[in-house]
Amino acid sequence: MSDKLKELRENRGRIVTEMRGLIDTALAEKRDLSDEETAKHGELYDEQARVAELIKVEERSIEVSRLIADQQDGPAENRGTPKTEAELRMEGFRTYLRTGRVGGEGAAELRAFQAGSDTEGGYLTAPQQFVQQLIKAVDDAVFIRGLATVWAVPTAESLGVPTLATDAEDSDWTSELLTGNEEDTLRFGKRELRPHPMAKRVKISRTLVRKAVMPVEQIIIDRMSYKIGITQEKAFMTGNGAQKPLGIFTASADGISTARDVSTGNTTTSIQFDGLIEAKYTLKGAYWPRAQWLFHRDAVKQVAKLKDGDGQYLWQPSVQQGQPDRVHGLPLIVSEYVPNTFTTGLYVGMLGDFKHYWIADALNLQMQALYELYAETNQIGYISRMETDGMPTLEEAFVRITLA
Repeated sequence: MSDKLKELRENRGRIVTEMRGLIDTALAEKRDLSDEETAKHGELYDEQARVAELIKVEERSIEVSRLIADQQDGPAENRGTPKTEAELRMEGFRTYLRTGRVGGEGAAELRAFQAGSDTEGGYLTAPQQFVQQLIKAVDDAVFIRGLATVWAVPTAESLGVPTLATDAEDSDWTSELLTGNEEDTLRFGKRELRPHPMAKRVKISRTLVRKAVMPVEQIIIDRMSYKIGITQEKAFMTGNGAQKPLGIFTASADGISTARDVSTGNTTTSIQFDGLIEAKYTLKGAYWPRAQWLFHRDAVKQVAKLKDGDGQYLWQPSVQQGQPDRVHGLPLIVSEYVPNTFTTGLYVGMLGDFKHYWIADALNLQMQALYELYAETNQIGYISRMETDGMPTLEEAFVRITLA
C-alpha cells in the first residue's frame, strides 16, 4: 500500500469516528441531533465520501501504473531478450497513437502492427494487450462489469441465454415399481444478448502529447476507459434494453420484474431499518455469500444514521484496503448512477448477486487517430469503438428497494 493510500484510509476512519461521535452524544443525552449537528454530520458524510472516491482513484492509479510498468519493462530477467510479435505490435500501436504513422521509423514494430489493419478506412485494431488493459481499467471504474458474468462474442451476432420459464413440480412419493405423475409444467425460454455499438471521441493537445512525461497511450487509456465505463455503467443501471443493455433498475419481464420490488418498512421519503431487513430476507440465503447492496451516496447518507435495536450501526465503513463498507453484514457499493429521487414508489437501492447479470462483449475494440480534422486547434482526436450488451438473467437473485 502506498503512503498516500494509507493516509487517505486513516483520514476516512477519523471522519467516520467523528460522525459516530455526533450521533452517540445525542443518543446519550436522549435527544435528536440539533440543526447544527445535523449540518455537521452532513458535511462530514460528504467529506468521507470525497475521501472514499480519492481512495478509489489512488487504487486505480496504482493498478494502471503497475500494468503500464509491467507492459513496458516486463520482468527484469526478460530485459534484453528478443521482442515477441506481441511486444512488437504493442510498440507499433504506441507509435501510431503518437504519430499516426504506419511506416518509417521503427519499421519492424510497425510492420508487425500493420498486419491485418484496415488501410482503406484508417482504422487500426488495438493489440490484445491494450484491450486487456483497457478492460481492466473499465472493471475498476464500473463495478457491475467486474462482478457480472462476462461472455466474449467475437464472431457471433448474439448470445442466447436459456431460461427456466416454469419449474417442474416436486417429485411424488410412490412405490418401488411406479414412476410418479408425468411432469407437464417444466418450460424453457430464451433471452438474447446482442452486442450494441458505442463510441467516444477524445481530443488531446499536440503540445501535451509532445511534452507528456507519461506514455501517451496511458492518457488515452485513462480517458477512453472512463468514457466507455460511464456509458456502460448508466446502461447497466437504467438502460431500457432498446439498442443498449437492460438495466437492473428497469422493471421488465425480460430482466427483473416488479415482483422483486420491496417497499415494506420504508417511508415515502426515506429508507428505514425495517425496510433493509425486508430486503435482505426477501433474497434467498443461498445468494448471500455473493450478494451486495447497491446505493447512491444520498441513500448511504440516510443508512449511515440507522442503528439496530442494540444500538449498533447498520453501516460499517471499511478502513482496510480491498474491503468494502457493509450493511447488515453484506458488502455495500456506492454508485453515482443509482436512482436517488426519494419519492413514493421510486427505486432507491438494490441487494443482489451480480453474477446473474450477464454481459456479452464483441471485444472488437478499434481506435482511429484524427490528425488533420483538429489541426487548427493544435489537437489530435482519437475515436474508440466497442460493442456490448447486458441484462439480468435470473430475477430471484435481485431485490429492488422502493419507497412506500
